Amino acid sequence: MNCVDYLFENTSNLQKDLILGTLENTTYLSAYEKTLLLANFIKNKIGTGKKVLLVSQNSIFWMTTYLGILKSGNICVPLNPSIEQKNFDFIAEKTKCELVFISAIALKKLAVSIEKYSEVNYPAVISSPTAKNEKTNEFDGDQIAEIIFTSGSTSTPKGVMLTHNNIIANTNSIIQYLNLNENDIIQVVLPFYYCYGLSLLHTHIRVGGQMVINNNFIFLASTIDNINKYHCTGFAGVPSHFQILLRKTDLFKNTIFTSLRYVTQAGGKLHNTFIDEFTSTFPSIQFITMYGQTEATARLSYLPPQMIYEKTGSIGKAIPDVELKVVNERGESVHPGKIGEIIAKGNNIMAGYLDDPIETSHTIRNGWLYTGDLGTVDEEGYIYLTSRIKEIIKVRGKRVSPKEIEEVIEMIPEVIDCSIEAFHDDILGEGIKSTIVVNEKGKHITAEYIRNFCGSRLSAYKIPSIIEFKESMNINAAGKKVKSL
Repeated sequence: MNCVDYLFENTSNLQKDLILGTLENTTYLSAYEKTLLLANFIKNKIGTGKKVLLVSQNSIFWMTTYLGILKSGNICVPLNPSIEQKNFDFIAEKTKCELVFISAIALKKLAVSIEKYSEVNYPAVISSPTAKNEKTNEFDGDQIAEIIFTSGSTSTPKGVMLTHNNIIANTNSIIQYLNLNENDIIQVVLPFYYCYGLSLLHTHIRVGGQMVINNNFIFLASTIDNINKYHCTGFAGVPSHFQILLRKTDLFKNTIFTSLRYVTQAGGKLHNTFIDEFTSTFPSIQFITMYGQTEATARLSYLPPQMIYEKTGSIGKAIPDVELKVVNERGESVHPGKIGEIIAKGNNIMAGYLDDPIETSHTIRNGWLYTGDLGTVDEEGYIYLTSRIKEIIKVRGKRVSPKEIEEVIEMIPEVIDCSIEAFHDDILGEGIKSTIVVNEKGKHITAEYIRNFCGSRLSAYKIPSIIEFKESMNINAAGKKVKSL
């Protein structure tokens, strides 16, 4: 089954708004009709099975183009609209794309030599004689639907190949554990080219929900106001989103949200102090911690909201139809309290990396996805994430998890964010550097204050030797921290 047929299976004829907002809005029926028109235009233009680039901020243009590419039987390659020219050229060459849909804003900074269309000439495209409104019947769900490139902050970007069946499987699972329905409205601050943001699009189209697109999270007042203005029932964010909302100003904590049913957090570990801060401030709003990877389409685990107090800090258990284990180097399940690598199996696991059979065979072994994340499990089977294998710092031969130190420093109420990374040290092998962002109330916090605070809670070798204060963290468009590791 083509995943677009699955997504619109029960919603294609709805007259209700799919996208809400003052700048852009569209109904389900209109979005579906444009999707079919564009699908047939693309099929007539390049056939099927080809790779098509999509470079744009979140918008109706992005959504209908993405759906149209998938519906046409071609493969969508979504990219950050702020992508550098060299990375764009690398991906365009690697994927051998013949066609690119790109926003007018992105087109101003990128030189694009292949055939291109933007929202400017988009209306003419979907009204052209070749863009007929037709449906397809038979379709192999194991075909590649999209290729999402990993960030590549520490290595060459890898193209994660996801099938139509991967999208269908993960969408089904997420809808089940979040109990989503046609009454749900979510404010989207995550970019759609990121798998977490994309999962919001998939799930809400499937259930007939609604979305409010917000490409300017930095304007906190409007972000907070939109939740009440559009009666949002859900909000999804990565750790930095919640850290900024909770500690940048007092506005978020002092706002009453009458419609907000739940929030979800993924894209990295949000330390316990922030979870406790949120749940104590908003006890009636469900806080759902989740864990996933692009290689798993989006989600792998979640912690049921009723367990948030008892299992704070846990990424929970596997989502429906997924199996999770924590294993040692021999592939055996670890005993409770022991640390191992988190591995996963399910119909949401990627088909592999584009043109990289060696890395694919290293990552997927005997049907299991080896995530590269270290974790432990308790007596009841709840999993706790400890660190990324590649992020472990070795100080005098001792292994240090950055997350443990970040957790301690972020206990200081004035600290908005903290990032721990390694630097080369001739004596220690690796030293520990801390980058810290504080709010306006934290002017008294110095490097000596941080060292003393850490010294009362951590072993001496875990105390950062370099402490740097910044006004903001280096984060990407998805809100995730970019380290120099």
